[in-house]
Amino acid sequence: MKNNKIVIYIGLLIVGVLLGWLLFGGSLKKETKHNQDEVSETNQLWTCSMHPQIMQPESGDCPICGMDLIPAESGADGLLVHQFKLTENAMALANIQTTVIGKGNVDGNAIKLSGKIAANEEANAVQVSYFSGRIERLNVSFTGEEVSKGQLLATIYSPELYAAQQELITASSLKESQPELYKAVRNKLKLWKLSDNQINQIEKTGKVKENFPVYATVSGTVTEKLVEQGDYIKQGQPLLKIANLNTVWGNFDVYESQIDRFKKGQEVIITTTAYANREFKGKVDFIDPVLNTKTRTVTLRVVLNNKDDVFKPGMFVTATIEGMKNENKEVLTIPASAVLWTGERSVVYLKTNPNQTVFEMQEVVLGNQAGNEYEVLEGLAVGDEIVTNGTFTVDAAAQLQGKKSMMNKDGGKTMTGHEGHLGMDGNALKKENDHSTMNERLAVSEKFQEQLKDVFHDYISLKDALVKEDSKSTLVNASGLLNNLNKVDMKLLSNNNAHTHWMSLVKEIKSSATSISKTSDIKVQRNHFKHLSSHLINAVQLFGVNEKVYVEFCPMANNNKGAYWLSKEEKVINPYFGEAMLTCGEVKQVIE
Repeated sequence: MKNNKIVIYIGLLIVGVLLGWLLFGGSLKKETKHNQDEVSETNQLWTCSMHPQIMQPESGDCPICGMDLIPAESGADGLLVHQFKLTENAMALANIQTTVIGKGNVDGNAIKLSGKIAANEEANAVQVSYFSGRIERLNVSFTGEEVSKGQLLATIYSPELYAAQQELITASSLKESQPELYKAVRNKLKLWKLSDNQINQIEKTGKVKENFPVYATVSGTVTEKLVEQGDYIKQGQPLLKIANLNTVWGNFDVYESQIDRFKKGQEVIITTTAYANREFKGKVDFIDPVLNTKTRTVTLRVVLNNKDDVFKPGMFVTATIEGMKNENKEVLTIPASAVLWTGERSVVYLKTNPNQTVFEMQEVVLGNQAGNEYEVLEGLAVGDEIVTNGTFTVDAAAQLQGKKSMMNKDGGKTMTGHEGHLGMDGNALKKENDHSTMNERLAVSEKFQEQLKDVFHDYISLKDALVKEDSKSTLVNASGLLNNLNKVDMKLLSNNNAHTHWMSLVKEIKSSATSISKTSDIKVQRNHFKHLSSHLINAVQLFGVNEKVYVEFCPMANNNKGAYWLSKEEKVINPYFGEAMLTCGEVKQVIE
């Protein structure tokens, strides 16, 4: 009996050990793994949202401001530190386009040139007045109007023509006795471009016309009105510029190294984005004998038939010339729309993976400009894929994600004062007091700057409304900004680069302002405001508004990724948080 109890106890002990192992063995493994994870977590670095240059191996307080440290971001999605990704939806909405670049635009035995359509100067005419007087009625209402030879253009009251008609009536009664006088008076009227029928009508009726018609001497399109109704004009004064657009010129820039490849009479195939599926033929009509010393190019001209009104002066076109020998003299070229300027630097955005929408900023060294393209000396290679449309949008995405961008050459958020924002080196710091602007200023008219200033002032009112957390005023000011943005006259931008950059920027500014104007949710308004600020900063830097502007930055905004805004005063008043963090931020740049 005693032995049986011992056997039972031993059996119970064995069962207990087995149950314990089954119940707690797994958790011990989990605890071991947890302990290992704790060890691996010791590699986590901690940083300060206000001072990102601080990196600590453990959590705690910032040694500069005392704020709690937060975990430093680690590379996500397998991307390198300065790479960033855009969603397919964002790519489509912003119309971001990329192009694979090739050497010298050479395709087999063909070479491509970029150019622009211009009016045929040989077919241009100026309609003048052959007598002085006052324009009683102007029958041409607008530029672009079609006129035909013999069409009534204007009616003019001319005192001297009135007197000459009276002389004709008097001389007609003396034509038998004084034929020489009669002929002299008639010839005088003919010199003023009166027809024989008009002269005979005056002589026959014996009545003097007070207002005399002016008829078109050529057919064509009115390209410029030089007078208005009611103006006083002199004899020989131009009234209208008329261009016959039945033929137009295609002007193309040829690099100095390529001049020997072209000759008059070569056949050219012309294409344009306006008619993507059509090709037009022409021949080389003229090669400029004088080299443009600034661009190191010569102009090659092609005369194009335009009876169907396909080509418009100012339209960008591409010429493909077949039968060109590839002697490895070609240069690598990229569209001007792909390039952003940052002082002495020029940058593009490289698509690093052909199968993914991953981008990275790339500095390039540019050579000559030919038409709408730039020669690339360093920074890119044949086969690289770069952003050629929506470049500013991609740059804004890089800025908002803390990556290398036009505004921050080193990436990250390690910016302090002017130094960090402009990415200055030690030598550049000596120039800090000059407050040099970050972007290369493009030459534009003062009138354009004044129009842009109106947009800027609306932006400031919008920013002040966000500071006060007044969503209704924010909405109203966004509408006012859009109204003044529509008044900005792009025709004032004669520079191709300025026009290209403004077209890209105005689209993004309008999109962000429209989004703000359609909501009264201040959180949503502030989210769009960061995008609006990013693009307007670029616009002010590139074109200027003739007043001092401060670029300010808050590292806490945009989910601790940081965001910029513009201000007319150096004092920091934060539009992203209102009263909660009114003075959070610092001045990053002064635009003079």
